[in-house]
Amino acid sequence: MRSVFRAFLPTAALLASIAEAAHYTVTVGKGGLKFDPENLVAAPGDTVEYQFFAKKHSVVQSSFAEPCKPLAAGGFFSGFTPTDSPDTAARTTFTITVNDTKPIWAYCSQTTGDHCQNGMVHSINAPTSGTNTLDAFRNLAKAAAKPSTSPPDLLPVGGLRKLRVDVGLGGNLTFTPSNITELARTVVEFSFNPKNHSVVQSNFANPCQPLDQGFSSGFIPTAVSPSGALFDIVIKDNTTPIWFYCAQTNNNHCQKGMVGSINAPATGNTLQAFIDKATTAPPSTIPPQAPIGGTMTINGTVITSFNGAVFNPSANTPPPPADGNATVPSPGTPLPPQVPGMAGGGQPANYNWGNNMTDLATEFLQLLQFLDDILLEVLFLGHANLATGGAWAGVYPKSIVDTIGAMSAQALVHRSAATDCLQHFQKPLHGSCSYKLQDASVTTNVDGFLHAALTLLLLEIGLLTDISALIAAGDPWLVPILVTEVGAKSRMTAVVNMMQNHIAAAAPREVMIPAPLAWSYATTHYVRDCQGPAVAGMPDKTWPTLEVTATQAAAAGGGRTTGITVQFDGAGSAGSKYLAWVGPWGGLQFTDLAADGTASVPTELFGHVWIVVVSKKDGVKLQDLPGVTVAGPEILWVSGL
Repeated sequence: MRSVFRAFLPTAALLASIAEAAHYTVTVGKGGLKFDPENLVAAPGDTVEYQFFAKKHSVVQSSFAEPCKPLAAGGFFSGFTPTDSPDTAARTTFTITVNDTKPIWAYCSQTTGDHCQNGMVHSINAPTSGTNTLDAFRNLAKAAAKPSTSPPDLLPVGGLRKLRVDVGLGGNLTFTPSNITELARTVVEFSFNPKNHSVVQSNFANPCQPLDQGFSSGFIPTAVSPSGALFDIVIKDNTTPIWFYCAQTNNNHCQKGMVGSINAPATGNTLQAFIDKATTAPPSTIPPQAPIGGTMTINGTVITSFNGAVFNPSANTPPPPADGNATVPSPGTPLPPQVPGMAGGGQPANYNWGNNMTDLATEFLQLLQFLDDILLEVLFLGHANLATGGAWAGVYPKSIVDTIGAMSAQALVHRSAATDCLQHFQKPLHGSCSYKLQDASVTTNVDGFLHAALTLLLLEIGLLTDISALIAAGDPWLVPILVTEVGAKSRMTAVVNMMQNHIAAAAPREVMIPAPLAWSYATTHYVRDCQGPAVAGMPDKTWPTLEVTATQAAAAGGGRTTGITVQFDGAGSAGSKYLAWVGPWGGLQFTDLAADGTASVPTELFGHVWIVVVSKKDGVKLQDLPGVTVAGPEILWVSGL
């Protein structure tokens, strides 16, 4: 059976390229029907940005054999980019990431003038000799059947299409451009200039009032141009107009015409009609929290919350970096273009959002983002150390190192599901944290890395299982988003199990864990401190850590664990104590905990289980555990294999 991971991850160095890679610029249509340069030599992880000139060009990936037809599956397409200037590039760009060293063939699919058949082709890593050179590709294109074709939906795919909009450029109360026509899936990036502007979504009827569940950048006070402040939104479809305004009331920016539109009609409710309506609008308002509905970056740092509607640099200083040298993309930002290919897929094309999201679902999604943030730090650090040149290089074969890279990419995709949901419903993301990964031995040895990665994956699997049952009534639309992650995470744990010389799957079901216990474990073991919004609904403090100091194994049956010794703060306190054993779903059992910290292991448990010290056992169900917990949880492998 072909490995999914290996199919999408050709080199271990690709993960590191998320943070560091060469960037190339290719002009499209400047000086004639041509790409410049026509051929590039690029390494895996490098990015290529296409800049468009007059009049209406595209970039489409094809094959050498069929130069003027889109690649049958998995290719990229920029969409058409109309512009009038032969000398100044359009504000819309298209960026792809090179995933391997195989040749990439591309063409312009404009049929007016038969651009492809007139030699407007392009290559990356084309051979310089032999039969499959760029010249040979161009000759095939000139002989290709007319007309050229484009992907049928004419929407960008396989790369990042981005339009830059300047806010307050030159001191003017304008968005430049203000009357935007763009394709679905395009990222619109608002770049802020002096003095103190905002971008807030409204509707045609109320131009200067925020739209319920719309986006808002918040106010960005700056004296620098450009300021380094960028606010990104994504166009969801081509047919629904998007209206926006600046909410600054000092000098009444909205009422003075500082408004804009995306895909406004050419007649009727046009941008000009919107401007006219704004002139008589009541005073502008802005949502009390920002940013919402989009991604704000300040000089490359993602700001998830202003704790208000105005950016305050002193209150939004990022925390110190995590231990080690991992560079993890910040939560709430668009996925790096290469990640879907590495992960085997990206975010869902359609989340099937409900009309609202309950507070309970908000708490769980914030907790999932919190756990994913830690897991990503661990996976990135582990991959960097295992890859060529890393401290642990050579410990595992390349296929395993590549798999850790794919797991990292999949974890990024999973985290995006949580942050997409939170941002869609204008809920705050969890704040940024610094971590004590050195204390957990994640950065010092392979065993510490594997233990942390596995533990965090099992926490997430247990939490996802618990969440899905609890939110089914109030947020049924969210259930498939979450449960479809469990299979991927379970496969990840199987990989780590085998790296630890354990059997891949030791139990037939996953192990649930209540959310407060998952939060407490992650906080006490991995987190130094956090800034910004925290997980709502969690306890006031964490429980004491639980340490397994000794294990006893059976002489037969593969060395299965039969007894353990534990210690924890408060072990000598009065009252009976028990160990709760949380096994595969439906497997909650209890054993007595002796005064010396010893306890027997139930014989019906296999694989990894969670153990928790509790003060009561009679009548206690899984969801009751946080109410009777004394210490823990802790993870334990009880199967001998």
